[in-house]
Amino acid sequence: MKIGFDAKRAFNNVAGLGNFSRNSINALARQYPDDRQFLFHPGNRNPLYSATGNSIEIKPEQFWWKALKDVWRSYQISKRVKELQLDVYHGLSHELPIGIEETGVKTLVTIHDLIFIRYPHYYQRIDRQIYDRKFRHACRVADHIHSISEQTKHDLITFFEVPEDKITVIYQSVNPVFFERANKTDRQELRKKYQIPKKFILSVGTVEPRKNLLGLLEGMVASKVYIPLVVVGKITDYQHKVQKFIEADLNRLQVFFLSRINDDELAILYQMAEVMIYPSLFEGFGLPVAEAQASGCPVITSNTSSLPEAGGEATIYINPEKPEEIGKALKMLLADLQLRKKLIAEGIINARRFTPDNFATQIKQLYNNLLDA
Repeated sequence: MKIGFDAKRAFNNVAGLGNFSRNSINALARQYPDDRQFLFHPGNRNPLYSATGNSIEIKPEQFWWKALKDVWRSYQISKRVKELQLDVYHGLSHELPIGIEETGVKTLVTIHDLIFIRYPHYYQRIDRQIYDRKFRHACRVADHIHSISEQTKHDLITFFEVPEDKITVIYQSVNPVFFERANKTDRQELRKKYQIPKKFILSVGTVEPRKNLLGLLEGMVASKVYIPLVVVGKITDYQHKVQKFIEADLNRLQVFFLSRINDDELAILYQMAEVMIYPSLFEGFGLPVAEAQASGCPVITSNTSSLPEAGGEATIYINPEKPEEIGKALKMLLADLQLRKKLIAEGIINARRFTPDNFATQIKQLYNNLLDA
């Protein structure tokens, strides 16, 4: 099978859509080595991804297209898709190129969430308009839609009026590195590299309002949980507000911000942490929950959106809008070794639902269904 992927995020994005794209391409390449993959991306001087053995990168070649990368991505990919006579083109991150429906190639688009509609105040107006146009176009012209959760499927039906039979839910996969275990030396080297305390709580996600770091800190103060907190994620302007809260607490809160962590290092951090807490207000899936469970780290997360889909019954759930509830859950779990051991064991079992093999099998079946339709 000849499969084209919108691989921009795989080459350009550190986390989020980048992780999903890399994990998806790798899982399919590993499980179906006879397939040929065509990775469409606008190019990057410092790419975050290296194509696998059965993959070919398709990038703009002429000078003017290199200068107009976004235009190339929107208007030239369909031409190349038709020339290459692909069987399937998969838009991995909400988008399909203009004119793809006229190529005769079967199309699938992955929709991760519609957070820009649910929480418009987190986005600039121009960004909302762009997302709305692109997402609606992709959902309209795609032969089928891959939703990463039941929550996102519900939102597609509610906000875009997409027919239910046009949507298939397949949970995203966890990088295999999170199922592996680091040795003592690797842990010691990482602790030394980032000056990480021996005992710490871990929170993973972009430092932005939706991830609710301030609510977590408020909960820690309310319950007097003064174990150091390690925050892994991209820093935004929201961090200034967080820092003011930390400084106002008379230096009792110890917070370490790590913004440039790769998956190998993150896996070790999960294994070293006392608990991973993910008090996000809303998620399309919530990959850190599954990553932490695969790594053998107990998890506390929100009882909202798709997060219970990710965490299953192996997680402590809290109301993210109630800081005191967050703090009480943390205090309880840190004091209960048997509960931690129980969550670790059950979490590892739950995370097996998200192995790359399971994901690749389901996605490949979706491709086959498109070609048989």
